[in-house]
Amino acid sequence: MPELPEVEVVRQGLAPAVTGATVAGVEVRDARALGRHASAGSEDPAGDFTRRLTGAAFAAPARRGKFLWIPIDRSAGGSDPGEALLAHLGMSGQLLLRDHEAEDDRHVRVRLWIEHPEHGELRVDFADQRLFGSLALDALRATSDGEAAGRGSELAAIPSQAAHIARDPLDPAFDDRRFIAELRRRRTAVKRALLDQGLISGVGNIYADESLWRARVHPETPGERLGVRAAAELLTQVRGVFAQALAEGGTSFDAQYVNVNGQAGYFAHSLNAYGRGGEPCPRCGGPIKRVAFMNRSSHFCPRCQRKR
Repeated sequence: MPELPEVEVVRQGLAPAVTGATVAGVEVRDARALGRHASAGSEDPAGDFTRRLTGAAFAAPARRGKFLWIPIDRSAGGSDPGEALLAHLGMSGQLLLRDHEAEDDRHVRVRLWIEHPEHGELRVDFADQRLFGSLALDALRATSDGEAAGRGSELAAIPSQAAHIARDPLDPAFDDRRFIAELRRRRTAVKRALLDQGLISGVGNIYADESLWRARVHPETPGERLGVRAAAELLTQVRGVFAQALAEGGTSFDAQYVNVNGQAGYFAHSLNAYGRGGEPCPRCGGPIKRVAFMNRSSHFCPRCQRKR
């Protein structure tokens, strides 16, 4: 599943093409891709989505955690200024930029034709093989702290469907002290805490394992057993893993995660723990252990990451 770095790579790729663009046309090929779209009682979600989005002008795309949205420009006429196009990539969702005449991409569920004053006419294809992702038009609401909603945004307004999640560690308004204090109050395993989107958003299984390995913290260590320095170091390593993953275009294990140009990321080649069960630890040479965890797996080094 795409995690924060993968979604941020997509946001950065979309930004130059969609900021200031106008939606010239919409084609919903599979209404199942609009599972999150609230059509205000309409019995035709696809038609409602098409009508409301056609003619809209886009502001700069923003992201919090794994949610990505493009606000409808407040200066645009004919569209609700309190809405945004919200995207969640699910397990296999892709947002792809294409020329109008480009060949069709596989598994395209929704297509937008956009016109940009500098870049001309482009296509934005939402492709999703497994159909766990979605697009929606969602109402914006004021952020609870009055700060900009997320990365890439200057607006203190967030889509209602993303308002429940915490800020992510790349967000300028992320509160380090609050996170550290809350983490150290928890009796649950620290890995579970990292995956709690109400505490810190955007961290999934891959990056939790990598961050814990870098911080030398066992994934089953209760949060309350971490000292302030250890908790702060873990947060530093989460940010470091994200920064490296962003620089390397995200993590791609198959063709399902790609950037807006259809290119795979290569952070998978830099993984030290995740997916390396039975292999030697790059730090100490001991075997990386793989154990079952919440219908998934945890990967860690028992020698480097001792349980506290």
